[in-house]
Amino acid sequence: MKKLPDAELELMMIIWDAEGPVTRMEIEERMDEGREVLPSTILSLLSRLEERGFVEREKRGKINYYSARVEKEPYLKETGRHILKRMFGGSISNFATALYDGEELSDEDIACLQDFIDSKTGKHTPSGGKKR
Repeated sequence: MKKLPDAELELMMIIWDAEGPVTRMEIEERMDEGREVLPSTILSLLSRLEERGFVEREKRGKINYYSARVEKEPYLKETGRHILKRMFGGSISNFATALYDGEELSDEDIACLQDFIDSKTGKHTPSGGKKR
């Protein structure tokens, strides 16, 4: 799966998070506040996404509606694994150290990480409770 540049990824995040097909105008309204992007720029990005197979366009009257052809979770998972492999030698501990070395982790983040580790090491029961 092709990796997307930041500008195209921003549009994909908007499309993925939408309740259904969206128009260029709806995408423009949902973009980061304080950022002005020309309609022609959005259309150009949408055209590239369509060429790459990430979105499909449906014309309804005079308006084009865009929807995702690539699912969000598999794309993000593959992208994350690619980054982990290329930049951190596939090591989750190297990745976590690079992100949080010297910074405080919240209790909530620590609990989430512990739950993840427990789920991978079989220390959780299917109901989510810890084995005794």
